[in-house]
Amino acid sequence: MSDKKYIMTYEGVKKLEDELEYLKTVKRKEITEKIKVALSFGDLSENSEYDEAKNEQAFVEGRIMQLENMLKNASIIDESEIPENIVSVGTIVKVKDYEFDEEVEFFMVGSAEADPMENKISNESPVGKALIGKGIGDIVEVSVPDGVSKYEILSVRKD
Repeated sequence: MSDKKYIMTYEGVKKLEDELEYLKTVKRKEITEKIKVALSFGDLSENSEYDEAKNEQAFVEGRIMQLENMLKNASIIDESEIPENIVSVGTIVKVKDYEFDEEVEFFMVGSAEADPMENKISNESPVGKALIGKGIGDIVEVSVPDGVSKYEILSVRKD
């Protein structure tokens, strides 16, 4: 595992800690039970329940390792250090999207918290990189897979 620093908000760290706790306490027990039940079926060579439970166990253990690494290397954003009116991790930025002629709000987060479906974009994403450090009134153009997106920053605020 890499020792990459993960810039995160306090909320993001809390969410990862909750997921880690769930996986370690609840999910591990569930998988152990599934394995016990599958073992009771006998012959492991044709036991799909056993194979499925072992695969799930491997996935969960991998996710636990990933979460532990992210939390160990988390760098939490100090809300008081977020500059006023400048886009940075921990701010909410409202932009005008020229392509769709609409206003969109993005919550700027570190890569470990990114969730495009909730408009949480990473400071490492193409749009996030272009917006970081910019201020109200700035216009940014971002190369995206289907061309170039153009945004004007309308407002920046802390959550």
